Amino acid sequence: MPLETFFALVVYAFVTSVTPGPNNMMLMASGVNFGFRRTIPHMLGIALGFFALLLAVGFGLGALLLAFPLAQTALKIASVVYMVWLAWKVATSRSIGEGAASSSPLTFLQAASFQWVNPKAWAMALVAMGAYTNAEHPALSVVLVGTAFALVNFPSVSVWAGFGVALRGFLAHPRRLRIFNGAMGLALLLSIVPILL
Repeated sequence: MPLETFFALVVYAFVTSVTPGPNNMMLMASGVNFGFRRTIPHMLGIALGFFALLLAVGFGLGALLLAFPLAQTALKIASVVYMVWLAWKVATSRSIGEGAASSSPLTFLQAASFQWVNPKAWAMALVAMGAYTNAEHPALSVVLVGTAFALVNFPSVSVWAGFGVALRGFLAHPRRLRIFNGAMGLALLLSIVPILL
């Protein structure tokens, strides 16, 4: 892969990783409710889960899904169900102090598995593999695309957890936190709309 193509790929990886989406909304809410340190497994789950999704798409899963519309429908249904559950989990987090006792941030495995039903993650993976892989060196280019995202994804998503941590002082008031958590849950639900349409 030429250096300028790799640079373009890194820019694409950064822009798609740092812009709002289901992962970043959940990370901001987790940063508010649980702090940065307790959100690290969630961030690592996103980074490694998305890396695995990228490799799977690059090595043929994307083409398989495109060939079988029933598989696409099953993925959409699983996406909606899981995202509704996550929206509920985010919206019902009650207070920063209660966060340690009555609820917990997403685990590494929950965050990693979410990538497989996250519509933004699928769109990012399909575009990246379609635009940046090379038919002459397919395996190497798939690994390079995965590597570019691995280098960029974790620092990009950690910014959102940091935003959440920065808001903790303002949201220490239980009413403000309930409103924030409800808004984040609603934002996550709204991200389902493109799937349904």
